[in-house]
Amino acid sequence: MKIAVVGATGMVGEIMLKVLEERKFPISELLLVASERSVGKKLNFKGESHEVIGLEAAVNAKPDIALFSAGGETSLSWAPKFAEAGTTVIDNSSAWRMEASKKLIVPEINGEELTAKDKIIANPNCSTIQMVMVLAPLHKEYGIKRLIISTYQSITGTGIKALKQLEQESKDKDVDAAYPHQIHKNALPHCDVFLENNYTKEEMKLVHETHKILNDTSIAITATAVRIPVIGGHSESVNIEFEKEFKVKQIKEILHNAEGVEVQDDPENNLYPMPINAEGNDAVFVGRVRRDTSHPNALNLWIVADNLRKGAATNTIQIAEYLIAKSLVGKN
Repeated sequence: MKIAVVGATGMVGEIMLKVLEERKFPISELLLVASERSVGKKLNFKGESHEVIGLEAAVNAKPDIALFSAGGETSLSWAPKFAEAGTTVIDNSSAWRMEASKKLIVPEINGEELTAKDKIIANPNCSTIQMVMVLAPLHKEYGIKRLIISTYQSITGTGIKALKQLEQESKDKDVDAAYPHQIHKNALPHCDVFLENNYTKEEMKLVHETHKILNDTSIAITATAVRIPVIGGHSESVNIEFEKEFKVKQIKEILHNAEGVEVQDDPENNLYPMPINAEGNDAVFVGRVRRDTSHPNALNLWIVADNLRKGAATNTIQIAEYLIAKSLVGKN
């Protein structure tokens, strides 16, 4: 299988290469692709050196699958060109997520929607992926009526500039800031840009993408997204109101049996999900599962995952694995 990684020199691109190797993804030829300023740079994969090429050269090489993590503008400009050349594009940016003609995929939940005709496939937002991994099996059983979400998001979701800001601020040095305020020893209720409705773009992604993935726009959803000085992953406090009555024991059993979900819920022994433990893992961790005693048919839980892995690189590669397993892409 001829594979292109577009944005190979970025944070997610680097994780993609790591995950491809870990999962022993079937690669006959690997194309590492980046912007013109990175062309010619050498990157290692499985102990071998690969030279970074440009986008035009990558399109002409006609890979079977192109894994995109190069930003929305690049995706809008170049994904159609790859698709026209016969390549199946799996895109990490927000560019195609809410396009009616494009599938928004978490393989464990809605992979069956994919067909060979889908040449541009959208990977959901990192905070959405980990949440719907937990919500989907519960929605199927009890029907979700309303969600109240608060996220506590890693600075790695912003990129390398944010990592440098935190490092420099912790040393009391001048910084080229990624955020409008100090992030060291701080919490910013400000992920992505503010919209006309006074919610941020990140908060509205949680609304619209959840509706699309679960195929149910009737769910009432409100969210507050907060950036915190953490590196390992995103955390989410989610309050769920169900249509049906439930037992907490049954909730935990469903989550124990959910593919890709790991329950860590033993408060007596201080066991609950934390980003420091999620880092480097592909699972979505859930804990603090308890009834909301203030409201009928309501539940509280805490969800944590590595936003660069299941929230980005791993989910993208799992989509590619699904396409191969179902013979929805060709072989070179």
